[in-house]
Amino acid sequence: MWVLFSDGLTLDETDEDSICYAVSLVADGIMDYYEGTQYGGTIGIFQEPYYWWEAGEAWGGMIDMWYLCGNDTYEDTIKAALIAQTGSDYDYVPSNQSMTEGNDDQAFWGLAVMQATERNLSDPTGDTPGWLALTQAVFNTMYDRWDTSSCNGGLRWQIFTWNSGYDYKNSISNGGLFHIAARLARYTSNDTYADVAAEVWDWVVGVGFLVLDSDAYVIFDGADTGDNCTDIETTEWSYTYGLYLAGCAYLYNYTEDSEWELRAAYILNGASSFFNNSIMYEKSCQASGSCDNDERSFKSVFSRCLGLTSTLVPTLTDTIKTLLVASAKGAAESCSGGTDGHTCGLNWFYGSWDGWYGLGEQMSALEVFQSLLVKSPLTADTGGTSTGNADAGQSTSSSTTSSNDITVEKKDKVGAGILTAFVLAILFGGSIWMIL
Repeated sequence: MWVLFSDGLTLDETDEDSICYAVSLVADGIMDYYEGTQYGGTIGIFQEPYYWWEAGEAWGGMIDMWYLCGNDTYEDTIKAALIAQTGSDYDYVPSNQSMTEGNDDQAFWGLAVMQATERNLSDPTGDTPGWLALTQAVFNTMYDRWDTSSCNGGLRWQIFTWNSGYDYKNSISNGGLFHIAARLARYTSNDTYADVAAEVWDWVVGVGFLVLDSDAYVIFDGADTGDNCTDIETTEWSYTYGLYLAGCAYLYNYTEDSEWELRAAYILNGASSFFNNSIMYEKSCQASGSCDNDERSFKSVFSRCLGLTSTLVPTLTDTIKTLLVASAKGAAESCSGGTDGHTCGLNWFYGSWDGWYGLGEQMSALEVFQSLLVKSPLTADTGGTSTGNADAGQSTSSSTTSSNDITVEKKDKVGAGILTAFVLAILFGGSIWMIL
């Protein structure tokens, strides 16, 4: 039976200790969903029904708790999780995710290790590459999948031909590549990454996923490749706005090109539709009560990206800070449910806990709280120490649409079907043998 503690968390947005105490309570709630420390659990992955990508996003937030609040409670757990899910090619395309992983999923693990890079989490020991090299492997394998066979370019939503959504190109997958490229450009001072980011931006604008309406950008979800991306799905999500917003912020901070500053400002203008009286909400599903487990976590990504942008684009700092403070206060009021008294809800302008709970609600509250403490990310020139490898991931099978462990020709759905049938036959035959 759930208990409602109507007062919520006590949060003084001007006091670091108050913020970090709230962050620690919410982080403990996140770890209640973690199965990696439980008997039979998998290191790095949260319990069902939460997908693999969401774990990557969660660890990125936990890294910031470690860094911004100096809280090392889960430091070893974070490192173990990031290492365990790299896959055999160290590119975050593990074979255990080949039935579900898309380009966007891989990107969120790339963002986690980029967060580790910029926050100076100590590199893995032994044969595991450094956080920077792991990020570069994600970038390289994603960019290798740039597909000019339809829609004049762009990434498909899915990596593997057999997964539903392979024939869809969307703004979030391409936004992940854009965002990672922008961060790598700033961290390494390598213009090649900035050039790729600009290429992705131009494609997303050209295909019609990112549309300028007066002084505001609108970012649509995506389109099918079958009609050459001409029939666009116009649903909007906060986390997509977040990735493009912060990507522009990183590029402005690196290049000092005012065009990126203006683009960031226009995206922030467009993102105003995700706020009700300055409090963040997921407009495409929250009011109707139809947000699924993924969508209930999108404010997590959005909050972190807003915080990062506020440190990288000074002209936007005050506007963003107003939105984050109001949202954090609302989130604190929502974190008043459960038997622990600080289980967080979905609706931050409800005034108390709204009865919703889950990993996404905890992650979102964590990110909006610690966004009040956000600091400018490090670079290799300002104290970053992670070891990189610009060629990481380029010789791996996962840079194509093939699985790490099974070679299937790109777009060869017939071959994939035959392979599946063969595997099923082996399993069925094995079952008969066991019965006999």
